[in-house]
Amino acid sequence: MSAFVDRRWTSHDGLSLHARDYAPAAGPARLPVVAIHGLTRNAADFDVIAPLIAQSGRRVLAVDVRGRGGSDRAPDPMTYTPDVYARDIQSLLAQTGIERAVFLGTSMGGLITMALAAQRSKVIAAAILNDVGPEVAKEGLARIAAYAGKPVVVQSWDDAAAYVKTINAAALPHYTDADWDTFARRTFKEGTEGAPVPDYDPDISVPIKAAGAKALVPNLWPMFRRLTRGRPVLLIRGQNSDLLSEEIAAKMRKAARKMIFAEIPGVGHAPMLDEAASRSAIFQFLAEVP
Repeated sequence: MSAFVDRRWTSHDGLSLHARDYAPAAGPARLPVVAIHGLTRNAADFDVIAPLIAQSGRRVLAVDVRGRGGSDRAPDPMTYTPDVYARDIQSLLAQTGIERAVFLGTSMGGLITMALAAQRSKVIAAAILNDVGPEVAKEGLARIAAYAGKPVVVQSWDDAAAYVKTINAAALPHYTDADWDTFARRTFKEGTEGAPVPDYDPDISVPIKAAGAKALVPNLWPMFRRLTRGRPVLLIRGQNSDLLSEEIAAKMRKAARKMIFAEIPGVGHAPMLDEAASRSAIFQFLAEVP
């Protein structure tokens, strides 16, 4: 696996933000990949797929969006929204000299990619949406809202592993105890008192709460159509996903008939992209992108 270096950039409103920067293997220059995680996650979600993509000859920037991982927490929690996150990504591109890239977005990361398409479409050469669409199922959003930003009190890494298993076991039924320990260490950090704490700002849920019921049924179809117009797009869906239903995925495929689709067996929301089917779909897709 190729190593990464820590890269920092500055947002339009002065936050110091962090990304893992994976250098490409030697060979002809290919478009870089910007990987964007889900609501309560961080760049570590890509610690399997990102090195593999880098070995194929593409630079990978796996970001911590504001409020997560190594990025600053925002003084104003109302900036924890996809449109602001997309502006932060624009700042990253400008400060790293990247004019166009492939975007890989898991869950909220896919929403950020759609928001970026509305703001500055030309920077997106191709996109991979991991288990998310312009419309999402109420059941999945309600499940996520039930834990996002809520207090989590654990005393040990074993407790943290048990916690992440509780909220993700239905999506990843094949995971072993060792997998859950790895998962916990991706999503928690050591707190000031020595016990693990979630590696995100609890205030990320403030805009969701402020939006109320409207937050549960976002309509991003115009952004999705903009994203899928004139560029390659791959949609990945977990076979058991409660966020991206079969019906919504079918609507997306009807609206974007050239979009490539891959369903990952045996997993829910969201595939971790370390599954064989996920890797196969991603590399087949990237093989057709400059």
